[in-house]
Amino acid sequence: MRVALDAHEVIAHLLRPSGAIPNHPKWPLLVYPGAVEISGPDPAVAFERLFDANRWPAAWRNGVYPYHHFHTTAHEALGVYSGEVTVQFGGEDGVSVTARPGDVIVLPAGVGHKKIASRGSLGIVGAYPAGQHADMNVAKLARAAQSAETADAVARVPMPERDPVFGEKGPLFAHWRA
Repeated sequence: MRVALDAHEVIAHLLRPSGAIPNHPKWPLLVYPGAVEISGPDPAVAFERLFDANRWPAAWRNGVYPYHHFHTTAHEALGVYSGEVTVQFGGEDGVSVTARPGDVIVLPAGVGHKKIASRGSLGIVGAYPAGQHADMNVAKLARAAQSAETADAVARVPMPERDPVFGEKGPLFAHWRA
């Protein structure tokens, strides 16, 4: 496995609350284009090993749900190992990102995400920082009365110990400050 990214290639999107989706109040969505070189008969393994080594245990292989959802108890890393996917992050007022094999996307807690389209046989490895476990919040079911409570829960999710791609001194820490 080879990490191919220069730290200056990270794309950051700070997302405002959008309807029932809180997004994160301080930390942006991070996109690491071409972070991992894809090769071999099971390219997902490169992401699983990388995330595990950086204390973001790989939790699943799958895709992205085709509806807005977010997590209030964990940050999330997505490593694309096959296919291509366009995801809307941050709710209806957010940003659309097209990810390809080798890309990593890091979502702080609260950031909504929804698959808009995919091409090819889509494969993604999902991971959460050690000790964090993702809950599932579906935006259309969230109640307005819970929005302040939800935003507070998102803000309390601790900073991860390591960047999921670069470890202790990764670019995540330049973008996510306590």
